[in-house]
Amino acid sequence: MRHGLIALAFPFLLAMPGLAAVAAGSLPAQSSSVAGVTVKATPRTLAAPVWEFELVFDTHTQDLNDDPAKSASLHAAGGAGAAPLAWQGDPPGGHHRKGVLRFKAMTPKPAALELRLQRAGESSPRVFRWPLK
Repeated sequence: MRHGLIALAFPFLLAMPGLAAVAAGSLPAQSSSVAGVTVKATPRTLAAPVWEFELVFDTHTQDLNDDPAKSASLHAAGGAGAAPLAWQGDPPGGHHRKGVLRFKAMTPKPAALELRLQRAGESSPRVFRWPLK
């Protein structure tokens, strides 16, 4: 009986603007392809005390020797950047890498986030943006 009520109420909850984002549960993955290297960034958790972003690097043109712990930063919209606490993932080298960047949670939670990744040999950082409010 309870599951039936939830199933009936769910479409109405999604139709309410304030609850739709909560029901979605996660922010979308974003990809950037430059000079034969694709980087995919996905927010995993934005819960205190640590925010996590999954990064996937793919290429067939060069070895991936990036150090995301040194080349990434997290910014509130228009704000100063914060360095990652840690990179937990594949070591440098190869053509495919995956891991998680961990950052100290921003308080208060900003209206939008930017994850910036400055790769060696690229003139400008790759920027991944997500609205939070």
